[in-house]
Amino acid sequence: MKKLILLLLTTFIFSCCNKDDDQPKAEIDKLPPATQVGANTFGCLLDGVAFKPGGGPNPLDCVYQYVNGGYYFALQGNKRDSNNNLLSVSLGTINLQIFENNTYQLKEQQDGNARGRFYLNTLYNDTSQIYTGELTITKLDQVNKIVSGTFWFDVLHPLTNEVVKIREGRFDMQYTN
Repeated sequence: MKKLILLLLTTFIFSCCNKDDDQPKAEIDKLPPATQVGANTFGCLLDGVAFKPGGGPNPLDCVYQYVNGGYYFALQGNKRDSNNNLLSVSLGTINLQIFENNTYQLKEQQDGNARGRFYLNTLYNDTSQIYTGELTITKLDQVNKIVSGTFWFDVLHPLTNEVVKIREGRFDMQYTN
């Protein structure tokens, strides 16, 4: 009788296992959560594939500073791909102060603008009047030096001139100045 109870109990336990744990994650589920605590996280979908920094020099860097009468914001995530190419996704402003709960159009790199950039090794292209995007600052805590937000943009690939689609971008960074 004890063997029968043990067999029934074992069968019951194994039937309760969740087979969803074995399913592959969707690419968007591989991105870090959208937090606002200075967790030093960054991620986006790069042509539909999860992009998270790592495996390259200085994988993640964020700066917000006031220099020579202007504000400059720079955020960059780097990683190596399977061919050992250095891929980078970056956002920045040039002489443009950022504010919490504001959205900025990502355009060409010039004074007073915000821009997005995609690197392949040392080659890069920026957003432009044609290939644009948006950066939304969801938190800016200048006391604790935390900046968080979301972004998306399109840019031309520096080698193939095909459109690179960067979507569902999110970051939660402690910045230096």
